Amino acid sequence: MTANDGAGTGHEDLDALRKEIDELKSIPEEQLISPAPADLLDREPTPHPTNAIGSEQWDKSVDEETLDD
Repeated sequence: MTANDGAGTGHEDLDALRKEIDELKSIPEEQLISPAPADLLDREPTPHPTNAIGSEQWDKSVDEETLDD
């Protein structure tokens, strides 16, 4: 005697559950924990390079300063 006497019964539910689990696994864990609203993602600012702490050039104006020095 087996646990499933009826051939093919109940497998549809397991297949649907497996599909849902696979879909959830494809979502990054960070997105599940703290999802970002879709409308905010479009307005997210682009990061730009900055000078390291202590590397400010006080003798130059902000417009003359570069990151290459």
